[in-house]
Amino acid sequence: MRVAAAVAALALGTSASAVRCGGSEGPPAWMKPGVYRGTVGTQAVNLAIGREGTDLTGAYFYERRGVDLPLTLGRRGETLVAQEEVWSGPGAGLKVTGCLTLSRVGAGLKGQWRRPDGGQPLPVTLAPLDVTRLPLNLPDSPGLRGLRTSAPLAFLKLNRPWVPAPDRTSVREPLTGLTYPRIPGGSAALNAALQDRQLLHAANALDCRSQLGDAPAGGDGYTLTAQVTFRGPRLLSVAENAGYYCGGAHPDAFDVGLILDRISGREVPITVIWPGVTAPRLNSLYLAGVKVGADCREALTDRDPTFTANLTPAGLAVTPTGLPHVAFACAETIVLPYASLRGWADPRGVYFRDLYPR
Repeated sequence: MRVAAAVAALALGTSASAVRCGGSEGPPAWMKPGVYRGTVGTQAVNLAIGREGTDLTGAYFYERRGVDLPLTLGRRGETLVAQEEVWSGPGAGLKVTGCLTLSRVGAGLKGQWRRPDGGQPLPVTLAPLDVTRLPLNLPDSPGLRGLRTSAPLAFLKLNRPWVPAPDRTSVREPLTGLTYPRIPGGSAALNAALQDRQLLHAANALDCRSQLGDAPAGGDGYTLTAQVTFRGPRLLSVAENAGYYCGGAHPDAFDVGLILDRISGREVPITVIWPGVTAPRLNSLYLAGVKVGADCREALTDRDPTFTANLTPAGLAVTPTGLPHVAFACAETIVLPYASLRGWADPRGVYFRDLYPR
């Protein structure tokens, strides 16, 4: 998982055969992508059928918990069989925890949920839900609208009022607990861009929680630290650090630096500010400035140079990205003073005076 990955890439399900619940692999021909809302027994649920390549996949969540349960889709004649599977850790693997058998009734679905080992079934009633017609309960933003179409279950969980800090300098998303900066008095476009970053992390956190299933967490799931590191007349910069454990072999983490236009909210590539700081030159400047041992220097040299960067009062903070996990500790951040970069800057650029006022 990486924050740069599109929210649309969040997986909706698995592709194993619906063996424990009976039936054949693959849904009936009438099943199409869509979103449904209804009940399992007396509990409110939301269910989504999506497409992954040529296959249909599914997931649903109970509103009282807000955690996606992946569904493997099969059929028994013209009946949809959806096998609920939960990850129980490397030792136990996927565990089948429920079987949904659903028939088409008008535009909706009706049937039952039962445990795979039997027991009293629960009635299931689902009606189609047009997520695109739901009101936005957060400030309108491109990321929120994109989430509504690409990851409707995440949208249904996150599209609710968030909690601003008393001084309005940050906002907490209540379901994941992730907090992200805001700029009081900043442009609507800038704060929308900050909200979209928070949305992306929150969707990642929800996906991580779903992947953990009932396996021991082995960590804090998904954590995020984000702070404003620079404010200029036209530029704002944010540094993000995210850590996560989603049931894999080990926890992981990544850094993202953002440079944003304070009016439009758009990201500003460093080559817009410093046209002469090409990727090879940035790599050379980094290797010349970083102080690491021989093993780390070899790891940093023997790779395709990729970096993330953010502005600070002292200069441009540069951090290598894409290192293998064994070399993650080598990803030292260094700060390149603005004076050392001035020769590669564009003095006619709109951002020049933010960094070189004289």
